[in-house]
Amino acid sequence: MQRNKRKTRIGTVVSNRMNKTVVVAVERLLRHPRYKKTIKKTSKLYAHDENNECKIGDTVWVMESRPLSKLKRWRVFQVAKKAE
Repeated sequence: MQRNKRKTRIGTVVSNRMNKTVVVAVERLLRHPRYKKTIKKTSKLYAHDENNECKIGDTVWVMESRPLSKLKRWRVFQVAKKAE
């Protein structure tokens, strides 16, 4: 039996103060239903960072996972770009 594909998102690390946890801001574009202007919406995801390797400003890939704590439902699986 094959399980479903997991959701992946790319975002920017905005906080790494917690142990083994980072907060990732994920932006998406959508059109306003009436005015048709493109709006930028941001979601904050709490993601598991096993080795505490992410720094603020890094661009990371996160993958959906089982609930790891009260807020954590994602885990970092790749650092796309390091912050300077």
